[in-house]
Amino acid sequence: MLQELNQDNLQEIVNTNETVIVQYSASWCGNCRIMKPKFKKMATENENIPFFIVDAEQFPESRKLAKVDNLPTFATFKNGQLVNQTQTNKLEVLTELVSEVL
Repeated sequence: MLQELNQDNLQEIVNTNETVIVQYSASWCGNCRIMKPKFKKMATENENIPFFIVDAEQFPESRKLAKVDNLPTFATFKNGQLVNQTQTNKLEVLTELVSEVL
């Protein structure tokens, strides 16, 4: 399941789902646009886990959950806690990050 966050409520989503995977991005970010289809494909391959795309500029409270300082940032949450995060434009790195929580 892939959704784009439309309000600054990622904390609530993280607290109510066992596992959550997030791509933090921005409209101006070229690498974010490159990674978005790969992230969407990964979401379709793991339909039982919620995947979210978060506009890091529009939703600052959600951004704080993973201490985002570069884009794109990918973060995994489990049981309400940040498990890991990475800034990457490489599918292999993203796949490794997601496999940690599957």
